[in-house]
This record gives sequence, C-alpha cells and structure tokens, in this order.
Amino acid sequence: MVIRYRIKPLLVVLLWWLAASAHAGESVALKGPLEQGSLVYGSVAPGSRVWLNDTPIRVTRDGRFVIGFAREARLQQTLRVVLPDGQEVSRPLTLAKRQYRIQRVNGVPQGTVTPSPSKLGRIRSEASSVRKARQTDSDREDFLGPFIWPASGPISGVYGSQRVYNGKPRNPHFGVDVAAPAGAAVIAPAGGTVTLAAPDLFYSGGTVIIDHGYGVSSTFLHMRRLDVAVGQKVRQGDKIGEVGSSGRATGPHLDWRMNWYDVRVDPVTVAPALVDGHTPPVTQLSRTE
Repeated sequence: MVIRYRIKPLLVVLLWWLAASAHAGESVALKGPLEQGSLVYGSVAPGSRVWLNDTPIRVTRDGRFVIGFAREARLQQTLRVVLPDGQEVSRPLTLAKRQYRIQRVNGVPQGTVTPSPSKLGRIRSEASSVRKARQTDSDREDFLGPFIWPASGPISGVYGSQRVYNGKPRNPHFGVDVAAPAGAAVIAPAGGTVTLAAPDLFYSGGTVIIDHGYGVSSTFLHMRRLDVAVGQKVRQGDKIGEVGSSGRATGPHLDWRMNWYDVRVDPVTVAPALVDGHTPPVTQLSRTE
C-alpha cells in the first residue's frame, strides 16, 4: 500500500508536467520559412519575454515579434520564451540550408570594382552612415506587414548570390533586383520613417533606407531620384523616388534589401509571390504624409 501511495502522486505530477509542456509549446507560434536568409514572425502570450539563442528579442505589447536569419546562419537555433506566469519554454529551431547562385557581371567600371585609395575615406564614411541608419530600433509596428513590392518588373538578381565582377569574386549580393526601366516609380513596401536619403553613394548611388520598426528596415539602391528626406514618415505605397542606374550598376534596376538590425535577410521571404519571375503590379498612393 505504501508503494502505491507514492507512485500515484508521481504519476499525477508527470501527467500534469506533460500537459503543461504541450500547452506552453502551443503558446509559441511562428510564421515564415525556417531557412537561411529568412525573416520569421512570432507570437506569444502578451507579457512574455523571448530570446533567440542568447539574444533578447523585443516583443510588442500584444505579444508579437520578429527574428531574422543571416545568409549563412547556423542551422541549429534555439528560441527561448519565459511566459507571464514564469514558465520557461525552450524550442529548438532547425533551419533549411539554402543553395545560392553564382552570377558573373562584366562591364562594370574598374574604378568601382577596385576603388582607388583616394576613394577609401569616402567609402568608409558612407558605410558608417548606412550602418547607423540601419541600427534604428523604433516602436513602429509596420514590420508586421503585409509588405508589397516597391517596383514592377522581372527579377534580375536574387539574394545570396555570389557575384563575380569582371572575373573577380566579390561579396554576396544581399538584395533582390527588379529590372524596372529608368524613371519608374519606387514605392514604400511598408510604412515607416526615412533614416537615410543619400543621392550619390559611391557603390549604391541614390540610396534610401526606411525603418519599419523593431529592427526591420528596407534599403533601396541605384535610384536616379529621391522624393523623400530623412525623418519623413511614409505610408505603404507612397512614392519615394525613381529607378535609376547610379552607383555600381550596369543598367537601370532597383536593388531592394532588408535588414533585421545588422542581419541581412531576403525580401522575398516577406514579399508577395512572384508571377512568372515578375513582381505583381504595385499600387502607388497619390501623396506622401
């Protein structure tokens, strides 16, 4: 009788623990592709705290958050959540490994492929300005989407591809290129605040960065005209400029990049699906705020 008395409470505790663990697991929801280069959305009970590995993640008041995985992110990750009642949930994440294209681009002016020493100071200064603009960590919730494409046209370059300029391997391409004609409208894919509006950067030419909140930002490169200024708030669909071929470009196109803080992610993971390799038609609003 004594043995039965001891086993029954242990069995009850074990069943309670299994039920609580299952319930806790259901309280952590993720949306988006679990793969390298992706932007993934999550939701937890309001008041929960979240970590990706050892990095604390900002959570909105209603329990939503976003995390980004780099081009070569390690495949095994851990999402840790402390629920409002103090219960801790640890969820392993296994990312899919992506295969990237090799692109060979010839005809680029040698001065932009291998800049002269006299240009290095300018390049470093511009890179610092871009990093600073991308570090904005505002409370805007435009990052929750949905996003739209910032330009219409066929896709001519993809995220993660290794580019070889004039026969020499360079850094991977971290954006998606839309081969729109010069002068075509570039619109905001989501609302936000402009944190950079530079008409002529050495590599990227006319460049705009929009903060969408919680570390998520969009960058637009090679524009021939900018229609926004730093500090300006834009809505989804507002015109922010025009497609061009400024900076290191061999023809008119828009290079759209996205960041989660300093992590470069693939815009395709949040944009509407392509149609036969083309972006769907975009809708431009009539004015900016």
